[in-house]
Amino acid sequence: MATVRIGITGSGFMGLTHAEAIRRIPDAQLVAVTGGTRAARLAADYGAAVEPSVEQLAGRADIDAIIIATPHHVHCQEAVTAAEHGKHVLVEKPMATSVEDCDRMIDACQRHGVLLSVGYQQRYRNVNIMTKQAIEEGQIGRMLGIWAVQVGSSGSVKPWMKDPASVGWLLGYGVHTIDLCRWLLKSDVERVYARCGTFRETVSVENTTQMMMTFGNGVAASFWSTNVCPPPGLPASELRLQIMGETGLIDADAYGKLQVGHDGRWETLYEQAPINWAAPNGAISDVRMEAYTRGVQDFIDAVLGRKPLAVTGQDGQAGVAIALAAYRSSAEGRVVAVPG
Repeated sequence: MATVRIGITGSGFMGLTHAEAIRRIPDAQLVAVTGGTRAARLAADYGAAVEPSVEQLAGRADIDAIIIATPHHVHCQEAVTAAEHGKHVLVEKPMATSVEDCDRMIDACQRHGVLLSVGYQQRYRNVNIMTKQAIEEGQIGRMLGIWAVQVGSSGSVKPWMKDPASVGWLLGYGVHTIDLCRWLLKSDVERVYARCGTFRETVSVENTTQMMMTFGNGVAASFWSTNVCPPPGLPASELRLQIMGETGLIDADAYGKLQVGHDGRWETLYEQAPINWAAPNGAISDVRMEAYTRGVQDFIDAVLGRKPLAVTGQDGQAGVAIALAAYRSSAEGRVVAVPG
């Protein structure tokens, strides 16, 4: 197999994103698209076919892998369908809306001998990559604690995200930060204490969470996740980690600067160019697409046998388990153990 032939489920913002990522990868080809009112347009724009259902997409003999970019609550069934047809699976985060559904997806892919990966593209942003390198090089010594924020405004939230079937903002988007903390610490979350709620909007899903995560290696991370910050918003807070080590500090704004503090001063290691959302095709500009293209390329490389999966189904399941533990902690007013 010299080229991985791909189908996409979902034709919205993330369907477009993955179609563009595939276009940028020499050994990947978009074959067909299904799902959503924009499927025909997306397929036409990227020279692909359009299929009327996931079942028919998965049944195509000229597809090797499927990227799932649909609302969260249908991820499980689509992944199982893909696996049953022998297709490798890359599913957008969150992996599913329950730990049990994650189990079903992992089991189906294992039984049918196909790969299962999850779209944690924040691992592929330059700031986050360089943060991991700085930690592993010992620039701040042993990590002692993390303060994280992921703050957005309600104007950027898609209507389907307010559907209770999608559960809430922490599960839908906060899993990015949860995964980054696990990835940087190389440790799993053991306990969670959280306050989750709905503020500034009359919607039936969680849109703001304050939580504390305690990791197996003893490090604690606090995390504020919200999508209802009033204008003008908080600077450098779209996804930001501030990390204390024994000998230094890291301030990592995933969409801005990476700074390391040591010997009484701050040093800027890297600064990402801004994403110009107002520009034509700003959503698929080079700056935004870099991380997504790297993520899909990693998946392609694994399908072609060049390297192991960088992000596994178990990584996806961990994010779901931690977010759901936070919801349970808030509802019960107590510390909750995260199932291992």
